[in-house]
Amino acid sequence: MPDLPETDDGEKASYSAPALEKGLDILELLADVGEPLSTRTIAERLERSKSEIFRMVFVLQQRRYLVREAGTDRLALSRRLFDLGIRTPSGRQLTSVVLPLMERFSEESGQAAHLVVLSRAQTVVLATTSGHLDATVTVRPGYGRPALEANSGLLILAFQTRARRLTLMKDADNEARARLESTGVAAIFEMIREQGHQIAPSRDILAVTDIACPVIGPAGYAQAAILVPCLQRHGVQTDEKAILTSLKACCHEAGLRLAYS
Repeated sequence: MPDLPETDDGEKASYSAPALEKGLDILELLADVGEPLSTRTIAERLERSKSEIFRMVFVLQQRRYLVREAGTDRLALSRRLFDLGIRTPSGRQLTSVVLPLMERFSEESGQAAHLVVLSRAQTVVLATTSGHLDATVTVRPGYGRPALEANSGLLILAFQTRARRLTLMKDADNEARARLESTGVAAIFEMIREQGHQIAPSRDILAVTDIACPVIGPAGYAQAAILVPCLQRHGVQTDEKAILTSLKACCHEAGLRLAYS
């Protein structure tokens, strides 16, 4: 944390911005609970009056950080914070480098693809390509799941040092952090590293097989994963080996471009 500026007599200055703090408290609360809350509930959980929370909520809605759930008085986070995150230099660089390669992969294979990163112990889809098959699985950018409950999350965590893994999972609950250090999960990480990829049934959608490969950055750890959700259909044989070969080449090229960008 950067030091506070000093006053003329050499002491550390202390600053307070109550309105800003209340606004940030609301955003952090909604991010932590992961579900819409009413203004009354927000006020109760933050131990503040409903009137002062109402003013903050009104401004946050005007600035499009909050949206009201249809048909209710409950509020939820919008995609605005996610969109701001993508616009940071690291997010822009990753997307600008990898997305054209994903689009080429989808054009050649017909398969949809998702660019996934980890944030606050959750997977987050940064970008998607749709492919040209008549039936594919796509999700909206911003979609996410707990890292240990997603094939892409396990893949990204497998290609980290232990210290980085703990940092990426520091916002997880106690149960998830304990699982992270368990022998069972350690064995999964080792298997994924040995294979260099992950092919497994989707942990979220029935009749879908996830094929995922890491995008290894210049520091040698996975900055992201590209995941291809292969839909299993009657009478249609999916060539998973060919998809994996093409996806590995895509991820390898993405890693090289990140190193020289």
